[in-house]
Amino acid sequence: MPQPGQHNVQLRRAVASSYLGSLIEYYDFLLYATASAVVFNKVFFTNLDPVVATVASFGTFATGYLARPIGGVIFGHFGDLLGRKRMLVLTMTLMGVASFLIGLLPGYAQIGGWAPVGLVLLRVIQGISVGGEWGGAVLMSAEHATSRRGLWASFTNAGAPSGVVVSTAALSGTVAIVGEDNFLAWGWRIPFLLSLVLLAIGLFVRSRVEETPAFRAAQRGAPRRTIPVVAVLRDHPKTLLLGIGVGLSAFVAQSTITTFVLSYGVQVGHSRQTVLNALTISSACAIVGIIGWSAASDRFGRRPIVLAGAVAMAVYGFALFPLVDSGSAALLTLALVLGQSVLHPMMYGPLAALYTELFSTENRYTGASLGYQIAGLGAGFAPLLFAEIQRSTGGAAATVIAATMAGFCALTVMCMLALKETSRQSLVTAESDGKSTVAS
Repeated sequence: MPQPGQHNVQLRRAVASSYLGSLIEYYDFLLYATASAVVFNKVFFTNLDPVVATVASFGTFATGYLARPIGGVIFGHFGDLLGRKRMLVLTMTLMGVASFLIGLLPGYAQIGGWAPVGLVLLRVIQGISVGGEWGGAVLMSAEHATSRRGLWASFTNAGAPSGVVVSTAALSGTVAIVGEDNFLAWGWRIPFLLSLVLLAIGLFVRSRVEETPAFRAAQRGAPRRTIPVVAVLRDHPKTLLLGIGVGLSAFVAQSTITTFVLSYGVQVGHSRQTVLNALTISSACAIVGIIGWSAASDRFGRRPIVLAGAVAMAVYGFALFPLVDSGSAALLTLALVLGQSVLHPMMYGPLAALYTELFSTENRYTGASLGYQIAGLGAGFAPLLFAEIQRSTGGAAATVIAATMAGFCALTVMCMLALKETSRQSLVTAESDGKSTVAS
C-alpha cells in the first residue's frame, strides 16, 4: 500500500504525464487540422477547384477521426490486459513518428497522386494513435485520484486546446519567420518536424509514472473470462450508446469552432493570421474553462454542467457566424473565445471523468476509449459536412450549420438525462453492472 506522500507524488506525475502527453498528441493531431484548413488544399490537392480542394482537405482530416475508434479498441484491449502505462508509451511514439513523416512528405507537384495517398495513410496512423492515447491518459489521472476526479482527469482534456495553442503558435511563428510564400512552399513542414523534440520530452515524463492502483487491484481479482471489447458491447451497450450521444455535440462544436471557422473566416475576408491569432487566444482561455468547469462538476455533478453547456451552445450557434461575418477582428476573437473558452468546456471538460465512471475497471480503457472516440467522429465529419453545406447552399449556409449544431446539442441533452449521476462513485470498489449508470 503506497504511503500518502508517495501517492500524492504519483498523482502529480500522472496528471503531468497525462496533460503533457495529451498536449503532444493533440499538437500533432490538430496541427494537421489547422494545416488542412490553410495549407494542404494548396499543397496536396492543387489539381482541384479551390472549393473542392478544401472539401478534399477536410476529407483527409476526417480520416484521422475514422481511425480513432480503431485505436481505442486496439490500445484499449491491451491497456485493459497489460496496463495503462505501456500503451501510453506506444501511442505517443506512434504519433510523433507519423507527424515527423508528414513533415517529410512530398507534395502533389513532386509525386502527383501519391502525395494525398501518403497523407491519408499517415493521418490514419495519427488517428489510431490519438484513439489509444486519450483513454489511457484519462485513466492514469482518474485512477490515481482519490478525490476531485473531475478536476484531475480534466487535465487530459485541457491538453487538446493546449495542443491547439502550441500548434497554431508554431504555424504563426513559422509564417512570421519565413514569409507567406515560403510557408506554403516548405515552411509548413517545420512544425511537423519539431514533433520529435516534443516526443523526447513526453517519453521522459511518462517513464516516471507508476501503473494505476485501480488496475493493480483488478489484476489481483478474478481471472478475465471475456476480451474487453466483447464485454463492453455485450454488458454495456446502452451505456456505451448514451455516452456516445452525450459527447457527440461537444465534438461537433469543437471542430466547428477550431477547424471550420478557420477556413470560413478567411473566405469572408479575415486574414489568415488574424484567424490564427483569434484561435490561439481562445484556445489558451479554453484551458482554464475546461479545468474550471470540470472542477465544478465535482461539486455540482456531471449532469448539470453538461446539460447547461449543451443548451447554451445550441443557442450560441446562431450567433457564431454573424460575429465572424462582421469583418471585425475583435468580434471574431470574441466569437471564438465565448464559444471555445466558456460554452464548449461545459460540455467537453466533464467528459474525461464521465467516460471513466461509466465502465468497470477491467473494461474501462476499452469502454471509455470506444465511447469517446466514436463520439469524436463528430469532430472529424462536421467540417466536411459544413463545407459541403456551404458549397451547396451558399448564403444560407450559416443558418443551416447553426441548426445542425443545435440538433446535436438536443441529442446530448436527451442522452445526458438518460444517464444517472456518476461523480460520487468509487473507481476501485464500485463495479458497474451494465445498468447502474442508466437512469430509471
